[in-house]
Amino acid sequence: MKRTRAESMEENRTRLIAAARKAFADKGYAAASMDALTAEAGLTRGALYHNFGDKRGLFAAVVDQIDTEMAGRAKACGVAAGEGWDALLAEGAAYIEMALDPEVQRIVLLDGPAVLGDPSSWPSQNSCLQVTREAVEDLMSDGILKPVDAEAAARLISGAALNAAMWIAASAEPESVLPRAQEAFRALVEGLLARPVGG
Repeated sequence: MKRTRAESMEENRTRLIAAARKAFADKGYAAASMDALTAEAGLTRGALYHNFGDKRGLFAAVVDQIDTEMAGRAKACGVAAGEGWDALLAEGAAYIEMALDPEVQRIVLLDGPAVLGDPSSWPSQNSCLQVTREAVEDLMSDGILKPVDAEAAARLISGAALNAAMWIAASAEPESVLPRAQEAFRALVEGLLARPVGG
């Protein structure tokens, strides 16, 4: 059966993102060759420019894909931990732990901000922020968190997790930084509790 133009374009996008993801993880953004990458995907540079505009546009699509996967993994950890407060803490801790993944380290946490700028302006981070804000609002309405501005609280929680992950990614000893980062993250977020833990 003949594929439609839209199906063909979507397949090309998928192939380019897969090849780029491997190239950016292996070589980093700066050293990744667009000619090698398009050859790996079996496509031309024209296909890259048509679908993504330029190398930066392709990189943004790769970051968006990985960041969205990270959010899904964090959410699954939250669900496994229970609901409400436990889920919020587990999601943050899981996001921070993903900084040990070499692909996440290089593409999202190291090259991402250098190439794409402030992560809080990335579409994937904005959707994560919205989910965190909704969780914060629910916890406030249940009296679990102090009645502070929900957007401010969500931005600070998300920012703390992201900065902890970036610290781990940039560290020479990420495994030793992880528990320190997670412990401090938990202590910071517990400051929003209306009552002390166990109180």
